[in-house]
Amino acid sequence: MLAIEDLAALAADFPDALKSKVARLELGGRVFDFALRPAIMGVINLSPDSWYRESVCLSADHAVRRARVMVAQGADIVDVGAESSLAHAARADEALQTGRLVPVVRTLTEAGILVSVETYEPAVAKACLEAGARILNVTGTEHADHLFKLAAEHDAAIIMCYVQGRNVREVGDFDFSRDPIQLMYEFFAKQTEHALKTGVKKIVVDPGLGFYYGNLQDSAFRVRHQMRVFLNTFRLRTLGWPVCHALPHAFEYFGEEVRCAEPFFAVMAALGKTDIFRTHEVPRTKAVLDTLAVYSSDVTSRQSP
Repeated sequence: MLAIEDLAALAADFPDALKSKVARLELGGRVFDFALRPAIMGVINLSPDSWYRESVCLSADHAVRRARVMVAQGADIVDVGAESSLAHAARADEALQTGRLVPVVRTLTEAGILVSVETYEPAVAKACLEAGARILNVTGTEHADHLFKLAAEHDAAIIMCYVQGRNVREVGDFDFSRDPIQLMYEFFAKQTEHALKTGVKKIVVDPGLGFYYGNLQDSAFRVRHQMRVFLNTFRLRTLGWPVCHALPHAFEYFGEEVRCAEPFFAVMAALGKTDIFRTHEVPRTKAVLDTLAVYSSDVTSRQSP
């Protein structure tokens, strides 16, 4: 059972990291100051294979309606993807992804909604940036150079996902030979330096906790790993860039209440100082973050002269 002693020990082990500040980002004409509040990224899946049924939209019109609802519910960003990351799901080629994504991206951008596109394919990224996307949610490493250059050319942000493989659909076992946070830190330090040299000015890092590694199939082991990474997020913020987390589901534990899983994990992520919460459950996650903020407001008021 997670206890307050665990949190106290973690804070005692990394006191300097707790003080880390991250860059403010200007995205689509909006300034995100994560020292003031985190951001919420709502998810729309244009693939019929995505298992989170509430997020699946099978037409552009449906996706646009869903995006408008999420923004009204509190989403700051809408992340749109056209290929499921599930290991058994059908692959979607560049033409299929582009055909699904571009009409949605264009319509949402024209409506003033800040759009992120999840892809690891340069041709898809290029088409979506030209349609108005301001963020690339990159779920692969094999085309990093090309994707960085595209982001730089369009003054777009990169969400750099930690992937132990060429892309999210081609991963094996997760490497636990060393502290996973240190492995992630080293990966991000190298990749962010390369991105900056390529001309990218806006970077977010994402530990990739929702990816389907072969040795993370045991539910207890996977959830324990996810919770540890959430609580250690502040250590990645020493890179100077905001951290995004995709909130997981833990279906084996939540069962029929699976839609409560992401809000639960949002608490873990918030304690670790997450900056962007990627969620299918926007209103539930917003309620959690708003409630946690009440405590910090109370502490601040009590500490004021």
